This record gives sequence, C-alpha cells and structure tokens, in this order.
Amino acid sequence: MTLDKNPSATLAAFAAGLSFDTIPAPVLRRTEDLFLDWYASALAGKGARPVEAIEAYACAMGPASGRAEVLISRRTTSPHFAAMVNAAASHFAEQDDVHNGSVFHPGAVVFPAALAMAQDIGASGREFLAAVVAGYEVGIRVGEFLGRSHYRVFHTTATAGTLAAAAAAGRLLKLDAPTMLHAFGSAGTQAAGLWEFLRDAADSKQLHTAHAASSGLASAYLAREGLTGARQILEGPQGLAAGMSSDADPARLTDRLGQRWATAETSFKYHASCRHTHPSADALLALMQTHRLVADDLVQVTTHVHQGAIDVLGRVTVPSTVHQAKFSMGTVLALVAEYGYAGLDEFEQHYLAPRVAALRDRVTMQLDEEVDGAYPQRWIGKVTASTRDGKTFSARVDEPKGDPGNSLTRAELEDKARRLAAYGRGATPAEMADLMARIWSVAEALRVERWLAA
Repeated sequence: MTLDKNPSATLAAFAAGLSFDTIPAPVLRRTEDLFLDWYASALAGKGARPVEAIEAYACAMGPASGRAEVLISRRTTSPHFAAMVNAAASHFAEQDDVHNGSVFHPGAVVFPAALAMAQDIGASGREFLAAVVAGYEVGIRVGEFLGRSHYRVFHTTATAGTLAAAAAAGRLLKLDAPTMLHAFGSAGTQAAGLWEFLRDAADSKQLHTAHAASSGLASAYLAREGLTGARQILEGPQGLAAGMSSDADPARLTDRLGQRWATAETSFKYHASCRHTHPSADALLALMQTHRLVADDLVQVTTHVHQGAIDVLGRVTVPSTVHQAKFSMGTVLALVAEYGYAGLDEFEQHYLAPRVAALRDRVTMQLDEEVDGAYPQRWIGKVTASTRDGKTFSARVDEPKGDPGNSLTRAELEDKARRLAAYGRGATPAEMADLMARIWSVAEALRVERWLAA
C-alpha cells in the first residue's frame, strides 16, 4: 500500500464517483443479502424499550408525515428521524452484520441512512445499492484505519459509522468529490460512542447507531447546502485518529479502492450475541459434537481469545439484562451447550436459568497469542473443556458460522429473517415473503418506496 498525502480526499472522491455499473455482480448480490439481514434485524427491534424511547423522541421532535418509513411503527417522517429510529432498531437484537477486520457493524448505520434518503428523493434501486456499497466501503476502511487501540474505548460502529452514513447519503444526493469531503468533515467531527455503557447495562448502544446514521445523513445534507468541514478530518493533526487512536494506519483508508470490495467481506451473525463470542461458541459446539458431550458433562470451559474479546466481554460477569447477557462469554457458551444455539428465544427465556448460570460461572477467557495475532483479520475460535470423568478436550474453528468462507445461504438468511420478524412481531409471514421477493429484485426497482403497508 502506497502512502496517500490526502487519503480523506481520495476516499471521498471514490464514494462520490462510485457507479452501479462498476460494482461486480457478486458484490451486488451480497449487498442484497445484507439488505435482507439488516431489514429483518430492524423489525426485531420493535417493542424494545430503548428503541421505543428513541421512536418516542422522534415522534415528538420530527414531522408526523414524510416520505421516509419508520419500520417498527410503519409511520412516515423525515429522513433524519426515520434513519435515527431504524438504526436504533436494527442494532438491538445483536444479529446485524459485522466486518471482522474493522470490527464494525456497517448495516446498522449504512442502510438506515441510505433507505431514508432513497425513499425521500425517489431514488432507483440501482442508485440505492450503489450508495450502500459506498457506505460500506468507506466505513470499513475508516474502522480499519482507526485500529485496535480505538476499539478498546470507542464503539467503532458509532464512530466510523457516522462517516459511512454520510458516504451513503452523499452518494444518493450526488455530491461531487469536494462536497463529499465536506460531508466527511462534518460527520467526523460528530463521531462518538464509548464502551463504558456496557458496565451498567445502559441503553447507549442503540443511541450510538441512531446518532451515527442521522448525523451522517445530516452531514451530507448540510454539505449540499454549502456547510464546510475539515478536509483532513481522519488523518489531520487534530483529526479523528489524533484524538481516538494510537495505531492508526492512513494507508488503510485507500487500500485497493475499486479492486478490493470490503462489502463482500462482511459476515452475517448466526448467534444473537456479541460477535466476539461467536468463535468460541462455534468451537464449543464442535467439541461437544465430536466427543458426544452434553452440558452436564462440562466441569470447566476455557476460551482462548484475542484481547478485543477480553476488553469488551470482560466488563460483564453476571448480566442484569437480556442485552447485557449477549456480552457475557459464559452465558453465550452455556446457552450453546444447553440448547445448541444462542438465539433470540434462548436468551429471552433462559439467560438467568440456574443451569445456564451455573455453567456460565465455570467459563473463563484466556488471552491466546495465536488468536490475538490473527485478530481482527481472522477471528479464530479455540476452547478447552474438562469433563466430569476427568478428561480434557480441545477444539478450534478457523471461520465462525457466517464468515465469508462459511457464510449463510440465501435459504438460511430467509429463515433467519423470518425468525427476526416473528421475534419483534414486525411483519407477518406473508409480508416477509413479499418483502424478500422485492429485496432479491431491488436492483430493478425504478423507485425505492415504502416496504410495509401502513
């Protein structure tokens, strides 16, 4: 990778100039997959207290009608408030997508901004998909640029996500390269989101995505109206990296733009929990299946993890809410051992069950040099388990379920989408069937309009 003297400008020019016709077909098909996955995740947020609180705020502050759709309530409003609520909703169930190398959940911030903007201006399906890819490519590269030190304190989805949303919205507004750069400047100066909320089981994670999506969208609008922003907001001496990272790598911002499609590297989440738990959960499942073990056989389970997992999951010992339980390595592995899957219903019904709690307390995390060295490009799962008969077993998984090399098929994605919609009661089975058919053909849509009947 060669050093770019102004990578912020290069990245902005790429986002502004990205054309649907230059995006490879497999990347477009993956973007459709990601759209369904995000949409269903948003429906799963219906009824969740923090999401409904943000929707109440949007109702009080925003217009009572508009062209942009709020998925959980099926009302319409301005793009700003639709993006805000849809972003909050899609990050609640912990089943939205994730990009490993950037440790970033692009769907929860890119799709809300792109969908709201596309509905507002009546963009075509092709324009919508191109804008989404622009948002993914920008946000993933910003996350990679900010590095591991950033993620220890800052929620990358909230910070990089603000620029990702600005890129998607700006692409739909057809901002030219200099104006897109101003949008990046305004987005970057608003980027925020701290992990401290997790210690208290606070609701800030939904606020993070809500703010990122709506602020990114606002940044694009404001740039179109002439509001200027810092031209080196990412790499400048008082820019994002200077304040939020000690290992930022500017070369990551422009890494093979137009050749390496980071959108296609994005993973789907199989378990309904923090992605840091997935490699260990899959490894424990493999161990139990190979040696024909059941949960009662397990005396002690050690997960061999990267430092990022310890930084995030180590804050949670005894979870006090369902959402906090999704950041408890012990709870996730106990659910997997008991039920073979850590899904929405398993968390809702059993996260504090005595058997689950007992095994949870026998799970420990241990820093592993190999796993840590591979992270974040590869998320290796390694576990060691001792059993009641005095034996010790180990297992590893090199690609968790949902990673590009071990991905979900469209049939699996459709099944997941149905379960998410049913969980939040956000759509009926008949509506989901119609919605999925429309998503698979979204590129053919002349206008992106509302998706669910009022």
